[in-house]
Amino acid sequence: MLSSNALTVYLLTAFLLAITPGPGIFYVAARTLSGGRSEGIASSLGNGVGGLFHVAAGSLGVSAIVLASAELFTALKVVGALYLIWMGYRTIRHARLDYRSLGNAERSVGGKRAFRDGVLVEVMNPKTAAFFLAFIPQFVDTTSDYVALQFVILGAISVSLNTLADIVVAFGAGRLRDGAVSRPNVIRRLREGSGCAMILLGCGLLLAKRPVS
Repeated sequence: MLSSNALTVYLLTAFLLAITPGPGIFYVAARTLSGGRSEGIASSLGNGVGGLFHVAAGSLGVSAIVLASAELFTALKVVGALYLIWMGYRTIRHARLDYRSLGNAERSVGGKRAFRDGVLVEVMNPKTAAFFLAFIPQFVDTTSDYVALQFVILGAISVSLNTLADIVVAFGAGRLRDGAVSRPNVIRRLREGSGCAMILLGCGLLLAKRPVS
């Protein structure tokens, strides 16, 4: 199994990666600005579950199969990207409709929907699979009889750190949103901006290239 030194290095590296702004953090911030803190936290937890899916798939070799197939990688990438773009468009449209018809009223998708969206977005992101397969094996003791178990444990640690970082972002974005709650025009612009952020994330995923081994 891992030595204490290797585990310390892994924890430090995983922590730094978790707090580095990336698509996950921006997605959670966008959902929070659009639907509030509760939706942001639900999205964070959904992303975490989606991340655990990739960890489990990676330990079983499924992710490696997907990444090795250009067709499977492209299909997963396109579906995930289009889903993000659709959510962004829907967020912008609802922000404008709500502002015109109900002023300060908001159309929240709810925690369950936000959680489900978070799971789907993360599961359909092949870049997450590529990350785990490139990062975690560097710290796995290949001489051990428990290689898959090490992969799962290290992956779960990374996902937990990422989820905690996302939740912190959700609280921060929630405070920003609460400060603008008395100004419906600001809320509308925040929601529109969050929708644009989702669309940009979807476009970025659409342009992702399959890792070359």
